[in-house]
Amino acid sequence: MTERIPVTQEGLDELNRELRQLIDVERPEVIEDLKAARAQGDLSENADYDTARDRQARVEARIRELEHTISKVEIIESTTKKHKTVSLGATVTILDMEFDEEATYSIVGSVEADPEHGKLSNVTPLAQAMLDAVVGDIVEVEVDEPYKVKILKIK
Repeated sequence: MTERIPVTQEGLDELNRELRQLIDVERPEVIEDLKAARAQGDLSENADYDTARDRQARVEARIRELEHTISKVEIIESTTKKHKTVSLGATVTILDMEFDEEATYSIVGSVEADPEHGKLSNVTPLAQAMLDAVVGDIVEVEVDEPYKVKILKIK
């Protein structure tokens, strides 16, 4: 069975945007850079050619990676759905019991995780500790120095 990659529709749209940018803009730029570098003559000591080849390798690798990821995407249900428990696609407000600080995270797949923007990967210790919890639960996050959070709101 093929492993599916959980992604929100927003995350899939972003992956597709990046893929189009690479294919439609960056790949043609690299081809032009390679043509210009080849026109300079001897390729054995041509730094511009080497730089363009390196960029081409990175662009092509990222295109392959994105195509592979997109082919395995499983869309996470809309976050407008009311969640009774913490699950993939839910937005959770928590209280850090030690520091008495609130934080809100959307639980997403690892492909689109971005903690600085409130998107927490479902495989992180915090998300794993919260999965299946309900409002009012206090869960312990198993890390080097364990800590507890209280689930304040789930949507």
